[in-house]
Amino acid sequence: MPLSLCGQTMRKLWLTVVVLLIHFTSLRGSMVLDGRCLSKPTCTECLRSLGCAWCKQKGFLAQGEPDERRCDREEALRNRHCSDGQILNPQPAIRSRAEEPMGTVVQLEPQNLHLKLRVGMPQSFEVRFRRSEGYPIDLYYLMDLSYSMKDDLENIRNLGLEVVTAMKNITSAVRIGFGSFVDKVVDPYVSTVEAKLANPCIEGGKGPCQPAFSFKHVLKLTEDVEEFERKVSKQSISSNLDGPESGFDAIMQVAVCQDDIGWGNVTRILVYTSDDTFHLAGDGKLAGIYQPNDGKCHLNSNGLYNKDTVYDYPSVGHLSQVLSANNIRLIFAVTDQNIENYEALSEMIPQSVVGLLEDDSNNVVQLISEACNNLSSSILLEHRDVPPGLGVSYSSHCGDDRLAQGQDRGECSDVRINQQVNFTVTVTSSSCLSKTESFIIKVQGINEELRVTVETLCDCDCQDSEEQSSQCHGNGTFHCGICSCDSGHTGQRCECETQPDKDTSLAVEALCSPAQTNSTGTPLCSGRGSCVCGQCICWGQHRGQHCQCDDISCNRHNNMICGDQCQTSNDGICSHRGQCECNECHCHPGFFGRHCTKPLAPCDTYRACVDCMLHESAINMCHRRCGSAKPIRINGTQSFTCQDDTVRFNVELINTGDIFVYYTDTSRGIDPWIINMGKAVVGIVLPGVIMIIIYRLMLEVSYQRERRRFLKDKENICWEDTQNPLFQEALTTFTNPMHVLEPDADCATSTFGKIKQM
Repeated sequence: MPLSLCGQTMRKLWLTVVVLLIHFTSLRGSMVLDGRCLSKPTCTECLRSLGCAWCKQKGFLAQGEPDERRCDREEALRNRHCSDGQILNPQPAIRSRAEEPMGTVVQLEPQNLHLKLRVGMPQSFEVRFRRSEGYPIDLYYLMDLSYSMKDDLENIRNLGLEVVTAMKNITSAVRIGFGSFVDKVVDPYVSTVEAKLANPCIEGGKGPCQPAFSFKHVLKLTEDVEEFERKVSKQSISSNLDGPESGFDAIMQVAVCQDDIGWGNVTRILVYTSDDTFHLAGDGKLAGIYQPNDGKCHLNSNGLYNKDTVYDYPSVGHLSQVLSANNIRLIFAVTDQNIENYEALSEMIPQSVVGLLEDDSNNVVQLISEACNNLSSSILLEHRDVPPGLGVSYSSHCGDDRLAQGQDRGECSDVRINQQVNFTVTVTSSSCLSKTESFIIKVQGINEELRVTVETLCDCDCQDSEEQSSQCHGNGTFHCGICSCDSGHTGQRCECETQPDKDTSLAVEALCSPAQTNSTGTPLCSGRGSCVCGQCICWGQHRGQHCQCDDISCNRHNNMICGDQCQTSNDGICSHRGQCECNECHCHPGFFGRHCTKPLAPCDTYRACVDCMLHESAINMCHRRCGSAKPIRINGTQSFTCQDDTVRFNVELINTGDIFVYYTDTSRGIDPWIINMGKAVVGIVLPGVIMIIIYRLMLEVSYQRERRRFLKDKENICWEDTQNPLFQEALTTFTNPMHVLEPDADCATSTFGKIKQM
């Protein structure tokens, strides 16, 4: 088998699998919708619940059935004998509204739809787009006239005829316009020196130089090519101080000044040429411009943007929103050194492309032609102004077996001229709309749009209001199967009279709720019946004052309905101390617990019995005090639950229903409680005392060791008789040089003026 045939077969096989999966998924979804309905008590609430219908038929409900039973799946209501004419189940619908098409050549169909939706039920419709040949084009050429674009201006002056000729390969109707930009006329973007304001170009530069400006609209869109070339030929270069230009100011004014530019209801293309980057929102703060761009047209009679020193540059997001709202496609023709910046910018602006512009702009015609083809071949279908509560999704059928589902917008690429692409649009309402709303579906860059109006089917049109109806015992109005009671009456069928001194509804509900569970959120009649005038009317096989007994869903034990939860050992029911009702033990007086195994206040009940057993000589006399309890005397010491100065005993109830009272004599041994307390004291205090003694011994040993070291050091101290080196004696010794000293003389020297006699 050839490889191409094999690949084609595999694609068809995969497509078949995908289609089957989609089919079963939708089938499963419809089954889920058909199989669920959350019942509601009123018609309006019912129709707002997914998959529900309402029966308004008289006498449809049996005695005690709640109004919620009127709300169910349509099939279930029919099975319960609600006639077709009495079932309210409005179905979603789509209606096409025929109006005049928005353009002479229609590419988008339909252009007006009206939807009727049920909450939670998706509704789908088809949108078709055919890329038409010969669809008119408006092309506005926006050029950077800063000094570095001087060579490019020379080539642009003879550009008009070439651009129109190239565009006529795409369409037969082309209009062309021209505008230019430099920068805001304020420091630090443009020199404000008087001489520089008149001639901002480099001194000694060749050719004329015009004063700087932020944006100038030169030529309104026209079919006159000669007029385009004549206007452009009169343009001269200008200059600014910094690199970035005021291109964003220019784009904003071109987009919002619809009448000045002359935009028509055709394909709109804006060509932006520059060799440098752009100023962003916030850059105006350098010049003291803090007010955000207002997105409005501010062109004077000469076509100049005259609010450039008042409003800051627009942001990228603001610019993107304005271009999209005005169906303008943007072509960035920029030089190589800045192409990365503009590619990043193009990703944030829908329906924009970037082309590489040569240094002298001699390839601009080819660039525009290729960019127009790329923009026209990419189809993006999207919505706007969708009201809250509505969700919109898309499935794109782009041909060549291409299918994409669950998209946030429809998207097809490489669409050829006269090729039709289809989109399945699904609208889902998650809540009811207060009024009829509308939103727009459109193709980016195309002025045609589909207007969708939506209303939600949330209200009941019963048309059967009956005052003083017999269905309401003559005390109310019967409407949509429900009674609205007159003053003084209440109840499902207005059969109850209100009590003026009480909150009637709360008083009635209190009678239908068990006293022990009567709280907010507790279902009336255990959720198994209807509360009618303070009495529970149970449904099905339920019974009891509050419909608490279920004779169907519980087991039998010893031929007793719902007795398995009451069973105790030895085939005993509730430990022989109670009765089993509705699968619960209701204990005899003096007992409680799940199986009535716990005596109520055992110490008080059997104290007289134990006291009698301890102090009466005739034990047989204690039978009346002990009753059915069996007193048993024990020896030894142990803990007792019931004890005081005179008695100590325990009471135990076993599964057979027998009660045993274990007691002991108060005079025997030491009270176990005292023993336990003594053990606790010894166990806690004694280790603490031992630790304190050990600590004091260790501290005393340390003190003695330090004292001996001190005494030893004291004995080894040697006090030396040394003289202070700074001390000077008061005596001065001198010798008379005229006398000869005799070594053997008794006094060889004199001190303090004593001199040896010659």
